[in-house]
Amino acid sequence: MMILPTISTSFIVISAVILAFGWAAILRGEREKHRKLMLWSASFALAFFLIYASRTVFIGNTTFGGPDSLKLAYHIFLFFHIFLATCAGVFGIVTLLHAFNQRFAKHKRIGRVTAVMWLLTAPTGVIVYVLLYVMYPGGETKPMIDAILGL
Repeated sequence: MMILPTISTSFIVISAVILAFGWAAILRGEREKHRKLMLWSASFALAFFLIYASRTVFIGNTTFGGPDSLKLAYHIFLFFHIFLATCAGVFGIVTLLHAFNQRFAKHKRIGRVTAVMWLLTAPTGVIVYVLLYVMYPGGETKPMIDAILGL
């Protein structure tokens, strides 16, 4: 089912692009436009997460199918991506909560860090997708922990 990874990766890219436009909007002082764009960005990120989590639960994750000489580098990169994505997700929730609760000074301070993390997470996710589904044929599909650990 390669369509689900393609859709979810597309959603993460769309989320990052919208986030960049939202960041630009607030820098221009366009608060309402910023708010709308960031809510759209968060919605696409949530859609990504729901597809990813559902696929992981019901289908499993695809192991790296590339050459053995690249497996260690791939897994190190994957760990970096997962760590960055997890941090960005948690920071994103905190950033949104600050905005919803009108704690704008805290929102602004953490939002800058969150945006940078998200803008780094999206391309690393695309690289993982390319390595798993474009450059090399995907390995077997198995439960998430096995795929992450390369078992």
